[in-house]
Amino acid sequence: MGAMLFRLMLFTLGWTLIDGSEMEQDLMWHVREIPRLVSERTFHLTSPAFEADAKMVLNRVCGIECQKALPAPSLSDLEDSLSYETVFENGSRTLTRVKVQGWVPEPTQNLTSQGAPVRRKRQVYGTDSRFSILDKKFLTNFPFNTAVKLSTGCSGILISPNHVLTAAHCVHDGSDYIKGSKKLRVGLLKMRNKGGGKRRRGSRRNRREVSGAGREGSQDSLKETAKAGRRRKGSARGQRAADGRPSFQWTRVKNTHIPKGWARGESGDPALDYDYALLELKRPHKKKYMDLGVSPTIKKLPGGMIHFSGFDQDRADQLVYRFCSVSDESNDLLYQYCDAESGSTGSGVYLRLKEPDKKRWKRKIIAIYSGHQWVDVHGVQKDYNVAVRITPLKYAQICLWMHGDDASCTHG
Repeated sequence: MGAMLFRLMLFTLGWTLIDGSEMEQDLMWHVREIPRLVSERTFHLTSPAFEADAKMVLNRVCGIECQKALPAPSLSDLEDSLSYETVFENGSRTLTRVKVQGWVPEPTQNLTSQGAPVRRKRQVYGTDSRFSILDKKFLTNFPFNTAVKLSTGCSGILISPNHVLTAAHCVHDGSDYIKGSKKLRVGLLKMRNKGGGKRRRGSRRNRREVSGAGREGSQDSLKETAKAGRRRKGSARGQRAADGRPSFQWTRVKNTHIPKGWARGESGDPALDYDYALLELKRPHKKKYMDLGVSPTIKKLPGGMIHFSGFDQDRADQLVYRFCSVSDESNDLLYQYCDAESGSTGSGVYLRLKEPDKKRWKRKIIAIYSGHQWVDVHGVQKDYNVAVRITPLKYAQICLWMHGDDASCTHG
């Protein structure tokens, strides 16, 4: 019964809470013109030290009410924040300045955070609503196969044959790149093998050789035969325990892009609005990936719900999926109480909506899960699990990182 409910929830997403009064176009991806982000000039920087400690929670986060009180950023402020660092596999680093063209300021969101309930500091709220994906049929197929694991302990999501999207703090603390990120690797999901035919043939050959020696009357050989049998029996038990559990194919990262809004160095604190990074893999993969999409408002989310999967550290060797509602939003952030633990940060938050002029539904990434943060709400520190929305400007920036120019980034 539980499995049936899970399949029903998984494959009927998008129809949640629909009644006759809702218009079908509200459940569609709306193609919109994307502002142009043009590379202006690239500077060489000194190589980073790669000595920062991983820091998952920021010291200060300007929350919903705080953001409402701030003046709208100017075009020059946005261009400064959207300029970006690139760190390469050999440890060298550059800074690229950008210009924004065709930008139309986003209207301020009508937020309703007044009276939001106070929560205790934890990442799982009440009943744990997470699903561990253990079935190979689900784990190795779309959309779950798009989830990846970073060698720094975070998660990420495949967005092209060569690129992974993750949270910036998974590789950079705002001032320096974290330890281990110089030789950053990405783990792609695969299933453990049950043992190849060649190994079995080799084992049979070894057994024949030992048996032959035993027939010659060697007591030592008979003892070795018994020991080998016990080892094979123990190994078989271990292999059976491993069946159905995922392992990872690890790939090195060629370069990493981080917005200057996050990598502020000594000049200021990192901005949670820019907690995202793009990793280019050294070798392309052949798995199905998930496309980017511009984040709609809460009112345009089917049932106000979002989805993401990651490798929560409290569930070793398991991919964990959640389907949960968004509580509040700002222009750049989604505030929610989705059950999650460390390790899932950097996961791609996605929706399933209908494509315009087509009858099929499609999943797209609309945010990057940043993790558990304390934010200022009406002058009181409250904790949320926060995701960074993909706005039109961020869509343009990530697209520029992927393609090297803005020619393929005009609509999203």
